[in-house]
Amino acid sequence: MKKPELILVVDDEIHNFDVIEALLFKDKYDLKYAADGLQALELLKEIQPELILLDVMMPALDGIEVCRQIKSNPHTCHIPIVMATALNSKEDMASCLEAGADDFISKPISGLELRARVKSMLRIKQQYDTLKATLQMRDDMSTMIVHDLRNPIGNIAFACELLLRSDLDEKQRKKVEQISDSGQRLSALTDDLLIMAKMESGTLKLNKTSVDINDLVNQIVGDFTQLANHNNIQLSKQLPEANQSILIDVNLFRRLLENLLSNAIKFSPSSSQVTIKVDRLNLPEKNIQIQVSDRGLGVRDELKQSIFNKYETGTQVKDINQIGLGLAFCKMVVDAHQGEIFVEDNQPKGSIFIVHI
Repeated sequence: MKKPELILVVDDEIHNFDVIEALLFKDKYDLKYAADGLQALELLKEIQPELILLDVMMPALDGIEVCRQIKSNPHTCHIPIVMATALNSKEDMASCLEAGADDFISKPISGLELRARVKSMLRIKQQYDTLKATLQMRDDMSTMIVHDLRNPIGNIAFACELLLRSDLDEKQRKKVEQISDSGQRLSALTDDLLIMAKMESGTLKLNKTSVDINDLVNQIVGDFTQLANHNNIQLSKQLPEANQSILIDVNLFRRLLENLLSNAIKFSPSSSQVTIKVDRLNLPEKNIQIQVSDRGLGVRDELKQSIFNKYETGTQVKDINQIGLGLAFCKMVVDAHQGEIFVEDNQPKGSIFIVHI
């Protein structure tokens, strides 16, 4: 048997709750009552209603502020809110909408209108829940497929390693090295996807240790020198003289810097320069600034925020594979460390990706 939909009614007058309860009696909803905004916010820590009927005019914390707090909380922002109000001015209505209200009902409340609006909002909530479940199933399936790819990719890498130890002519060796490089890129991509899935689900736990950022940057620059030389890119670094220790998950942070350097080299024209620079910061809880600059096409102003979203590829570049996950991964790693990442123009041409940690 289907569970009755849970509706939270927030009103400082119990008489109004009694009226709503009587008007909705035949629909057999499960109604919960909160006598003020603060009580409602506390109650939402324990229950997840399908709908909130929220009075506007309440003492201490009015309905507009309660609505704003509910909609700003990621655990409750999806719950539809119908504001019950005796206010009729357009300014008041605009304030409710700006706070995140989904619908209105005027006082004194009409039973016919109340039932219609409640059913409409519950229908929208059901559609939201169905879509969310579908997207979650898709994400779970994608994560499972990515996880299962690790074994065949590992087998390809192992086979390439064995072949490279055998007696190959120059042409054969070059082809096997290309297969090996592609396998390594696939392996890095699958690892990034799995880490992103854990971050999004909240199950990833950081393994923070004290790391000398100078040593870490030196190692990564050493790893990328051959790739930069192959692309005819000058790879340089600017590090502070004194050691700079920071508390980070070194494996995740290494992948972050590798993604930024890989992108900078990939999108830079031949005979140009890519630079990674480390500076001290004097910001609250942020001690280090890392900049990765290139001389590529740059990032258009309208994309400087969205470029860190999943599958946002920015300007398409011929012959360069762009999936749109690398910078999203970087953003998730930085967010997990309570840092910030953004991009600025590199005059006269190119981009500077900046990390504060």
